[in-house]
Amino acid sequence: MLLNGRRLANHPYFADTVDLNIIPIAALERVEVLRDGASAIYGTDAIGGVINFITKRTVKGSALTVEGYEPLRRGGGNEQRINLSGGWGDLNRDGYSMFGVLDYHQQSALRATDRSFSRTGVRPERGMNEISRTTFPANFFSDLGIAGNPYFASACQPPGAASRTRSDTAPATDEPVCEFDYTQYVDNIPETRQYSAMGRINRQLTPNHLASLEFVWGRSTNEARVAPPPLSNIGVTMTSASPYYPGNGIVPAFPGLTGENLDISWRPTETGGRLNKDSSSTARLLASLEGTLAGWDYNASISHSLGRARSIFDGGYVIDQRVIEGVAAGILNPFGPQSAAGADYLQNSLLLGEYLHARINSSAVDARASRDLMTLPGGPLGFAIGAEFRRDRAKYFVNRALASQASSSGSADAQDQSGQRSIGALFSELNVPVIRDLELNFAARYDHYSDVGGSFNPKVSLRYQPTRQLLVRSSFNKGFRAPTLFDLFGPQTTTNSSDTYNDPVLCPGGTPIPGANPNIVCEQQQNIRGGGNPNLQPERSRTWSAGIVLEPIPSLTLSADYWNIRLKDQISALAEQTIFGNFPKYQNLFVYDASGTRLNYVLDITSNLGEVRTRGLDLSLLYRLPRSPIGNLSLSIDGTYVNKYDYQNERGGPYTENAGRYADATPVFRWRHNLLVTLVRGDYTFNLSNRYMSHYQDQNTAVAPEFANNVGHYSTWALSTTFTGNKQFELTAGIKNLFDEEPPFTNQVTNFQLGYDPRYTDPLGRTVYARLTYKF
Repeated sequence: MLLNGRRLANHPYFADTVDLNIIPIAALERVEVLRDGASAIYGTDAIGGVINFITKRTVKGSALTVEGYEPLRRGGGNEQRINLSGGWGDLNRDGYSMFGVLDYHQQSALRATDRSFSRTGVRPERGMNEISRTTFPANFFSDLGIAGNPYFASACQPPGAASRTRSDTAPATDEPVCEFDYTQYVDNIPETRQYSAMGRINRQLTPNHLASLEFVWGRSTNEARVAPPPLSNIGVTMTSASPYYPGNGIVPAFPGLTGENLDISWRPTETGGRLNKDSSSTARLLASLEGTLAGWDYNASISHSLGRARSIFDGGYVIDQRVIEGVAAGILNPFGPQSAAGADYLQNSLLLGEYLHARINSSAVDARASRDLMTLPGGPLGFAIGAEFRRDRAKYFVNRALASQASSSGSADAQDQSGQRSIGALFSELNVPVIRDLELNFAARYDHYSDVGGSFNPKVSLRYQPTRQLLVRSSFNKGFRAPTLFDLFGPQTTTNSSDTYNDPVLCPGGTPIPGANPNIVCEQQQNIRGGGNPNLQPERSRTWSAGIVLEPIPSLTLSADYWNIRLKDQISALAEQTIFGNFPKYQNLFVYDASGTRLNYVLDITSNLGEVRTRGLDLSLLYRLPRSPIGNLSLSIDGTYVNKYDYQNERGGPYTENAGRYADATPVFRWRHNLLVTLVRGDYTFNLSNRYMSHYQDQNTAVAPEFANNVGHYSTWALSTTFTGNKQFELTAGIKNLFDEEPPFTNQVTNFQLGYDPRYTDPLGRTVYARLTYKF
């Protein structure tokens, strides 16, 4: 991801991504997309192409824009945005120009229970039965091997727990326990706030030299809710001395209990769901100089970027040890409402404060120059050369005094980490017009990373246009992606799996072995330990592409581009479903305690997996109808068809087919497109757009054929109109998801949001919006 041709600092945690919220929308002039591999020019991360955000160089006057989005269904998810932009000076007249943009955006939370398709994870008739036996009222397991719940006979009252027995998709064990539908506590969309600012000053030093200073800053916050903490397998024990022991007068008796100690599996719902507040900020200062010197066009810059992120316990998390002590002392009642003393004790057991903090710094200097070397029969021979040097540093801090007190945080045993690297690069490009209609382009780049070594990546492309109506193009390039500092050094954390599983050793086939606690080992979320891996190597790729552009008439342009990508040593973590689905193969990743009676975690850190082989077609159409009394009408469509997407989970392993089906952790759509119909009539512009993704075979079809499901296609339409008839005002109004299309059902359990896939679909439904710009 580039801003004005240069890198932005990556997010400290999601280190292979850039927080686009730092780019104010009002500052953008255009977005350039290079579809084929671009590692030969831009280096790492450009295996599949690159997106370059180009901001305005000059802004005259000022503008204030306000906009709002309001879903028509009940619940949250509404958005508001306001931005202010202004510019002064003219390079040609004054010798300088400057502009600045301020932007603020917020969106309210949308709860899973606000939408019928996501309000529950319990739909056994469709192969989805996501429940937990760590619940309220608490389940127990006695020293004599009795599992149960004292409120099972009364439909798992008091309220708050799912009044269901074990899942129908696993062998029944007939324990009288309660089960908890944790999906009801999840946010479909978290509450977010984003602030961004950008400023740029240009100074014409001489007619041939331009200096610029640019500053970009952004800050994002979000608050996400999940279910109350699962307090199981941490040693919460109740003795018969507790007033809340079943049969002691407050809590109903349970058959078979004669005073044995009880191992408690409990969620303290009275403290509410766990609330995480995450914030991140990014800033970049860049000084550049460009112009012409001794017949060369040059561009050089020096920059420094800083990214910060932090995570805060903001509610719902409790101190494990206080809960253990409170239950043991008879203060806390895990089976029902708390007494005044218990409620006060529980509130004083909440864990609040910052537990994670990360910082990433990047300093860079680069220079590039270009000129025509000579004139060939087909035109000038263009040559460009450049160099870049960058120094990256990352530090990850864990507040162990805080995080270690809550096993449900995932960071209880995480450690501080840090890493740094130096990157040097040389790159060059040669554009050879062989004849007037045939052009060859050669590019090459060598990058050297102080931690993972060097990589040479060439690119060769061809462009042939024998007539105005026909263009043929083709390219071949090698690419690579170095592991990010977070991939290498990110703290290892232990979190709950998104799906529920039987422990393959302690509950094989859904039946607990003698002495094993079924509330912990059977059909439960298990611990997954993920994080950085300092032994990672870069991904490497080869990409071929060939395409044709046709313009049979001036108003119609058609294009088709075939692409074929082969990627080696993919950087990723194994899908948890893959690991639990093949215990004999991955049993070395299951880490048990010394006694073998407790699964500590499943080790699933970032690794170099196997190959990815994919091919497909990019298709586009642009049709501009002749001018008519109704106005200027145009139609455009850009789509991608994936013919093949196969991958390996380890080097030399079997290939898994992903195209048109959900494999391991994600689907690959066979076809997806964006369509836009535009009508310009006087001062009005009307847009009708469509976003479409094809159907695919669902996640659990292979393991549970009786619940085979084809996830339906997802197609949403949007309609908008813009009025520009006033020099000072511009008004846009529209409707997103015009026909109120719901996301198609999927039984995926990769995400905590269930019933649909939040990565590809929108839970808001029909949403109206308006945008007003005032220029002054």
